[in-house]
Amino acid sequence: MVGQSWRPAAGTPADARPLASGFGEAVASDSSQCDGAADMIRRLFLSVALSFCALVLPAHAKDELVVAMTQTPGTWNPLISSMLAKSLISNMTARPLTAYDANWKLVCLACAELPTLENGKARTIDLPDGTKGMEIDVELRKLRWGDGTPVTSHDVVFTYEVGKHPLSGVASSEGYKRVLKLDVKDDRRFTMTIDRITFDYNSLGLTLLPAHIEKPIFDANPAEYRNKTAYDTDSTNPGLAFGPFRIVEIVPGSRITLEHNQTWTGEKPHFKRIVVKIIENTAALEANLLSGNVDYVLGELGLSLDQALAFDKRHKDKYNVIYKPALIYEHIDVKLDNRLFADRRVRQAMLLAIDRKAISEKLFEGKQPIADGPISPLDPMFSPGARRYGYDPAAARKLLDEAGFTTIKNGVRHDGQGERFSIEITTTAGNRVRELVAQVIQSQLRQVGIELRIKAEPPRIFSEGLNRRQFPALAMYAWVQQPGGVPRSTLYSTEIPSAENAWSGQNYPGYANPEMDKALDAAERALDADKRRALFADIQRIHADDLPVLPLFFRVDPFVIPKPLKGVVPTGTLNSSTLWVEQWRWEN
Repeated sequence: MVGQSWRPAAGTPADARPLASGFGEAVASDSSQCDGAADMIRRLFLSVALSFCALVLPAHAKDELVVAMTQTPGTWNPLISSMLAKSLISNMTARPLTAYDANWKLVCLACAELPTLENGKARTIDLPDGTKGMEIDVELRKLRWGDGTPVTSHDVVFTYEVGKHPLSGVASSEGYKRVLKLDVKDDRRFTMTIDRITFDYNSLGLTLLPAHIEKPIFDANPAEYRNKTAYDTDSTNPGLAFGPFRIVEIVPGSRITLEHNQTWTGEKPHFKRIVVKIIENTAALEANLLSGNVDYVLGELGLSLDQALAFDKRHKDKYNVIYKPALIYEHIDVKLDNRLFADRRVRQAMLLAIDRKAISEKLFEGKQPIADGPISPLDPMFSPGARRYGYDPAAARKLLDEAGFTTIKNGVRHDGQGERFSIEITTTAGNRVRELVAQVIQSQLRQVGIELRIKAEPPRIFSEGLNRRQFPALAMYAWVQQPGGVPRSTLYSTEIPSAENAWSGQNYPGYANPEMDKALDAAERALDADKRRALFADIQRIHADDLPVLPLFFRVDPFVIPKPLKGVVPTGTLNSSTLWVEQWRWEN
């Protein structure tokens, strides 16, 4: 058995042989020892029987796995908000239609077969307005919600209805609005018509909503749906899950308990129960792991890289530490409504003033590569031609002078109107590395005359403020991406969240550039990979010039896995390892 070593157990036949030989010699010589010999025979047979059981029975099965992560989701509805913490849990209780696996290959999860142009399940068509679109045939796997109700095409129709509604408050409505029509063939088959030809037409990362539960709530008042959804008001309702697990208990800020979903039609999970503990402080997270209060810390949202590096040196006998290079973009959003940032030379100066190479080397042993923009060098669409910013405080001072921040009082720059260049950076509390990075940036910006105040908020509060663009100046966090994904939701002008669009969209800086919009549109429509790569080069070039976001580095996710835990496979993309949680098992 993989990962398991067998050893002789006390009382095995091998150990018993000398006793049997001695007994045989004694029987004929002393009848007074017969009773004792008989007792020895009984013990011998019992010992042999127990030894046989030890050899043929499987190792003790661990029914419950206790894991931990650092954040509490703000909502459990899969369409509302975009917190990684929520995805890690929802990936255990449901499945998107498609996902990228650990080899970054697009595969079907809730669908039966991946539709492609080659197999005829996807086609280009002429639309009534004279433009080109696509038809995509999809068949669902045989799935059932936890209350026994089948998962059907009607759930798909309802999910798109919610996603397209202007008041529903979904994280990003763009993908839903592209669907012109859903033609239901039967309970498991439907044809989707979309309004354009795109290279990622079959990347259907849609997680379905149960129409039999959520539709009456939505229909009653779409504007209040995000506050009334059963995912938050009745979170343990079994009808909300169709994955291998379902939520049976939520203690806010403390733990989420999941149990095996009896209606799951896929591979049976090895654990009957998974308890997810919320431990927002990364130092406390490590202490809980070492004390045995936690079996495993989720690699996507757990120990920081510097912790894992030190942990690996001390505990490699009990843990396997995997450093997974990931499409995780650590960055600082710049709120462009703030007039201090109106001149892009200011944003360029700020990036020049931050020594990202030193941060990577001192905190991460150089394992986290510096980011020059939103596209990772690991991504097949990466272009090395965009402008790069090294550490150059002299050049930063020059740009700030040119932008009008020439007056310096008490070490802090002021503009021509006398406004002090004093700003705030908001980030997530409890993450020791982020707090350290913020402190380094604070010190380095001070050297060029910019005063930076640090505000750390609980992740849920931080996420809610980000969604409504309530940060006053800077926000430091990370995006998790998919291979080859166009960063439309974070850079397109119509993706700026506002009260008018019910805070839908992820363009939190408020960036609007027609040239960028054009490049994003063109990249999505290019079926040829080489043409698309050239358009991605334009996206990276424009981004590097405008800097609506200050890139920091691409993360390496450390997975600190106890040696008995098997089946955890890091992916490095937005499709987390928990999408395959049914393959996790414990082998003593």
